[in-house]
Amino acid sequence: MDTSEILFACGVAVPVTAYLAWNFVNFIGRKTYSKLVESVHEAHGFGDRVRTYGTERPEVVIVGSGIVGSALAYALAREGRHVTVIERDLSEPDRIVGELLQPGGVRALRELGLAGCVEDIDAQTVDGYVVHDLETNGHVEISYPSQQGSLQEGRSFHHGRFVQKLREAAAAQTRVRYVEATVSRILENSDSSIRGVEYRLKGSDEVIELEAPLTVVCDGHFSRFRKELIRENVRVASHFVGLLLEDCPQYKARHAELVLGNPSPVLIYRISDTQTRVLVDIQGSLPKDMKEYMTEKIGPQLPEHIRPHFYHAIESGSRIRSMPGSFLPPRPQYRIGAIILGDAYNMRHPLTGGGMSVGLHDVIIWRDLLKTIQNFNDGKAVRKAQMRFHRKRKQSHAFVVNVLAQALYALFSARDEYLHTLRRACFDYFRLGGECVAGPVGLLSVLNPNPLTLIGHFFAVAFYAVYCNFRDIRSAASVSKAFFHPVGVVVKACKVIFPLIWSELRTFIQY
Repeated sequence: MDTSEILFACGVAVPVTAYLAWNFVNFIGRKTYSKLVESVHEAHGFGDRVRTYGTERPEVVIVGSGIVGSALAYALAREGRHVTVIERDLSEPDRIVGELLQPGGVRALRELGLAGCVEDIDAQTVDGYVVHDLETNGHVEISYPSQQGSLQEGRSFHHGRFVQKLREAAAAQTRVRYVEATVSRILENSDSSIRGVEYRLKGSDEVIELEAPLTVVCDGHFSRFRKELIRENVRVASHFVGLLLEDCPQYKARHAELVLGNPSPVLIYRISDTQTRVLVDIQGSLPKDMKEYMTEKIGPQLPEHIRPHFYHAIESGSRIRSMPGSFLPPRPQYRIGAIILGDAYNMRHPLTGGGMSVGLHDVIIWRDLLKTIQNFNDGKAVRKAQMRFHRKRKQSHAFVVNVLAQALYALFSARDEYLHTLRRACFDYFRLGGECVAGPVGLLSVLNPNPLTLIGHFFAVAFYAVYCNFRDIRSAASVSKAFFHPVGVVVKACKVIFPLIWSELRTFIQY
């Protein structure tokens, strides 16, 4: 066995217990959730009455037409459902995140029949990452894996152009009606079940009520209705500050770049033939003089091929904007007549670019679950579908993307000596090649989102850090540190990963 295989085997030993716990929690969760669904159904007494639906009397109202809302409208209409989409502003959005779609997300687009939405928007092909480490002045190339004889590719693009293509695809369906309006409130029955929404048309003061058996809230990061549907608060770990560079070369063609800077990482990728996005992570409060911070603190840390274009963008007045790097663990919601999706429901740090992939996979799961329900007034059937949704998304993609994003961010923005040791070990682990790269990139790309693979590689990195610590003993004075420091590293690794695992698993047992 080579070094990478030994390390991975050591890492896998830890998640065996996690595997048993995972299955136990799933079993308990299914039992508890099923009982809750039945009790809620009996309390609200939903019948099987049948209604005739159309564009003016929809089966589904979707609040928000971003990535998830638009894709869901398209998917449900293709299944024969009548959908009304209410979006506050149908002009092209302008954001600095939601620009990098992992290969797993591209595959999900293809499965939904929306692969054409990344065409004709100057989207760039992404074949992997180049990770630059300032401490060692080294780099490692991480390319996406090949599957079934073909290279799996990601895409990067202007967020707004992609959203507009999704909206066009949805609006082209005869069963979809778009309304440009602001939803002012969710309509409730006396028993707290949801029956639709109230909205005001753009440019009008008229209040209109629209009822539907199912209301889907997809109103994004700054959701207005999140608190009415789930019991969880958004946690902001940092801010991503972004700007655009013109005609900037790439270190390696068709590869995004990650700079392990001090104190936080910098993400770089192309979004068109001529424009490159730079996202700088900033912990704590934002600097008062952002231009000075970028010039003096960030610029000197960037690779040489990026640096002059970065300075030119700042000096020429390129707009500098920020977006919170938020964490919102998923939670089940029990409001009859509604579901919540997208960033309104679940967020993770944008460092790994997994958010859109999660949202699109969620749409696939809901499409498949809802096609088995003839009448959305059947509250019991919809609630059981929600139970299956929570279980399926964790097993298929959400657990890995959520935990990976938060864990990698904790390492790459190291705030103490133990995290710094783990960060250095992570970079060196990638340089080992073999399974030490293939496994993590399968997770990052959302092509092989296996929870046990994630946990195994995370602890393999921790054990590799311990190994490197003993390997680098050079004097008697460092012997004591060699024995005590590894303990702190392993403890810190556990403090990072176990709360994240718990944030995913407790969905099944909390309620």
